[in-house]
Amino acid sequence: MKTLSRWFAWGLLCLVGPGLALSVHAKTLKIGVTPGSLADSVEVAAGLAREQGLQVEVIEFSDWTTPNTALAAGDLDLNYFQHQAFLDNAVKERGYPLVSVALGLLPNIGLYSTKVDALARLRDGARVAVANDPVNQGRGLLLLDKAGLITLRQGVGHRGGLDDIVGNPRKLSFVEIEGPQLVRALDDVDLAQGYPAHFVNAGKPEIASRALRYSGLEDNAFAIRFVSRKDNAQDPDIARFVRIYHDAPQVRARIHQAFANDDKLYSLPWLKP
Repeated sequence: MKTLSRWFAWGLLCLVGPGLALSVHAKTLKIGVTPGSLADSVEVAAGLAREQGLQVEVIEFSDWTTPNTALAAGDLDLNYFQHQAFLDNAVKERGYPLVSVALGLLPNIGLYSTKVDALARLRDGARVAVANDPVNQGRGLLLLDKAGLITLRQGVGHRGGLDDIVGNPRKLSFVEIEGPQLVRALDDVDLAQGYPAHFVNAGKPEIASRALRYSGLEDNAFAIRFVSRKDNAQDPDIARFVRIYHDAPQVRARIHQAFANDDKLYSLPWLKP
């Protein structure tokens, strides 16, 4: 029966011609993203790609672990949610055969509060929310260090964790929260590490531009990366999709909108000479 079905399919393709045969065998590029500016901008690029004959499926994840697990398992062809330091840590901890294939957007991070309008007014013993993953937590702690609220052990930089805090004059209390959920924690703490696009996505664009302190936009180490497996890093469909994402003005417009139309909150590293 399987043989008969195979011969029937072959005969049908012969009758309808090579054009349909190509469409039957067309590959769908599966891309994992997290909600917000990343998902929205990739959806725009995916729509443009489909118009050009490249089939793309965008799959959203609500956490920062599953997209790498799914990619390593072969359930995705590409993901777009992490910077290089996060990827390096995932590869080191899990042994994932993953590599960065292209730069994406560079989001800023900020220190946000609905309780005070200046860091100087933060009370002693205030509750501060930071990301619970090692790399993004380190980036948030480094920003707190630069703001003069804590002192990190010398030399740890963005790799620092809570155990690397050697000075905490205001006796701040730290709450570790899953990165994408930090925006929801803002009303429950005195200060929170946050990503501007997450506030926009949560329907709070007015908060995105009101951080009490921002990180710099010049550090490409924290640019989001397009990540694939090592075995498909040279896939021409991936390269084609990345070109569409990089070149399309519609994608840039969607990114700008995702960042509350405030170009101080992000940069596009692939445009830099």
